[in-house]
Amino acid sequence: MVLHKQKKNQAIKGGNRLLVSITVLGSAGPIRFIVHEGELVAAVMETALKSYAREGRLPVLGSNLNDFVLCSPIAGPEALSPWEAIGAIGVRNFMLCKKPQSEKAVIDEEKQRIVRKSNCSWKAWFNKSLNLNISSH
Repeated sequence: MVLHKQKKNQAIKGGNRLLVSITVLGSAGPIRFIVHEGELVAAVMETALKSYAREGRLPVLGSNLNDFVLCSPIAGPEALSPWEAIGAIGVRNFMLCKKPQSEKAVIDEEKQRIVRKSNCSWKAWFNKSLNLNISSH
């Protein structure tokens, strides 16, 4: 909600506008749109995720801003602060990357995969046992 209010205030003020290009790893090409130079990095990420979803691009990313970071390959490998103005960086090409998962999240995901796999294996065994072929001589 705060980002939305700030967007409206900046649009009214005017100022310089920038054409930004955001590349998503694994996607076909960059997303390009115009932003005001005083707009926050978080608002630009939000706009990029919405545009990405609206265009139906793959891979599917989701819309949670906390799962992503915006980096500039030209300015350095560090992620940009979400509360920084996009124009303060001095570049227009960015890369949107998923944050690395925490160890606990990876372990939980692995446990769920094992449970699903074990559930499938007993079902496969049951179906196989029902379809026993009795051979006659």
